[in-house]
Amino acid sequence: MSTPQLASFRVPLVENEPMRSYSLGSPDRAKLQAAIAEMEQSLPFEVPCIVNGKPVKTGKLAKQPIPADHAKYLCTYHEADQATVANAIDGALAAKAEWESMPWNDRAAIFLKAADLVSGKYRYKLLAATILGQGKNAWQAEIDAAAELTDFFRFGVKYVEELYAQQPPKNAAGAWNRVEYRPLEGFVLAVSPFNFTAIGGNLPGVPALVGNTVVWKPSPAATYSNYLVYQVLAEAGVPAGVIQFVPGPPPEVVAQCIDHPSFAALHFTGSTFVFKKLWKDIAANLDKYKGYPRIVGETGGKNFHFVHSSADVKNAVLQSIRGGFEYQGQKCSALSRLYVSSSLWSAGFKDQLLQEIAKIKVGAPQDFGNYMGPVIGRPAFDKITSYIKKAKDAGGEILIGGTGDDSKGYFIQPTVILTKDPKSITMREEIFGPVITVYVYDDNKIDETLELIDTTTEYGLTGSIFANDRKALLHATNKLRNAAGNVYYNEKCTGAIVGQQPFGGGRASGTNDKAGSISIFYRFVSARSIKENFVNLEDFQYPSNLV
Repeated sequence: MSTPQLASFRVPLVENEPMRSYSLGSPDRAKLQAAIAEMEQSLPFEVPCIVNGKPVKTGKLAKQPIPADHAKYLCTYHEADQATVANAIDGALAAKAEWESMPWNDRAAIFLKAADLVSGKYRYKLLAATILGQGKNAWQAEIDAAAELTDFFRFGVKYVEELYAQQPPKNAAGAWNRVEYRPLEGFVLAVSPFNFTAIGGNLPGVPALVGNTVVWKPSPAATYSNYLVYQVLAEAGVPAGVIQFVPGPPPEVVAQCIDHPSFAALHFTGSTFVFKKLWKDIAANLDKYKGYPRIVGETGGKNFHFVHSSADVKNAVLQSIRGGFEYQGQKCSALSRLYVSSSLWSAGFKDQLLQEIAKIKVGAPQDFGNYMGPVIGRPAFDKITSYIKKAKDAGGEILIGGTGDDSKGYFIQPTVILTKDPKSITMREEIFGPVITVYVYDDNKIDETLELIDTTTEYGLTGSIFANDRKALLHATNKLRNAAGNVYYNEKCTGAIVGQQPFGGGRASGTNDKAGSISIFYRFVSARSIKENFVNLEDFQYPSNLV
């Protein structure tokens, strides 16, 4: 028996979650430190798969190392095997009818409660898991696992309310037109990355909000924080089976899901290489599916700062340091290519940049004095250090940093490479680490430099333009129209906020479906137009047929 809808409800006013500073002596710092200490004393945790709301222990255990102290593990987790994934898919399909039929206000209430659980009861625990397991300092964890995750849930509810309210503006006499936004037919596969706990919640959360059921495969390097997010959603009231939590080996779990006839959509954040492969695999399976699966993905970036001669030097320097070295450069949006006018470079930009970077402390993220923590793991450490070596071997000048220490944790010093070749390897290929490559351009070659920015890499995610000359600002904006999906003026190229800067890029950076906005929800619904006629026909012929 369906629940009657007895009113047209409005969701509460939503605002961005206020961020807490964790300043010295603050109650928030003390609570976070206590949460970290408690978590460290309880290591390692055991994480099961969750299928149909019940823990499943396959016995095939994998470990999530602590990147700042890789001899220790934050958790061991049971990897989903073939039978577990099959049960998860079957359970998601079985849960679908009841979930999509639930009145919208009740689905909304569940996610609004989840937001309050994140911002309140679970805040410090989520932050502690993100700090220890993913190597973020307190501020980076706060803007991710507390503020952004809360915003995704709250603003998501608001955006779906707006989506459902979009109805045809016209009706013929004696008729009523309306549109319903159905969830997709089948199940959604969500594949989330290590670098943002909030994305771990948003990738299954977006399709679930509009009535889909989801099989969620979290990143091995973010298993524990993502497990806590699952617990938040379950405590908030997401019914068993709506989101199936299946950690495990990515190739096997993902392949089994996209091989299923009821696979309806992929919601993905990760590497460009993997995303392209999955797109090809889905295309190869088209004859199996009931329909054409939706493919939504956000991948890599080779993001730029363009610093014009009219820019404020100090602001451009400090913004570049934050853009390149916050969270060790492990953001899809992180600064990687820095183009500086020759007049500014020699008039203080270089000196200020190196002086400020020299102040950065690198170490364990639970030590609040450290600005940078470890990179996520051994493969990342080896890849980043190899790129630094390649750049040096090719003639790049290491202005600062360039070294790493993996004896205890995976620590790499903030590194700046000066290149005379604007198409050198570290200007072209994604590194995903704390490495900025600088190219100093001739003030008289602005158009040539903008052309380099636009064409040197395959990516198109984020970029920043630093200029106090409005004409120069607009000129660069127009020349770089397709170079980035998110552009900033006199501001670093990272830090998009839900409800303020819809996030996503094009080219090899993804499908640009704009997380943190209404746009993303269109991808997980299939509209149905309904016309209801109130006046019966008296004759099938039209007046033009009469003679």
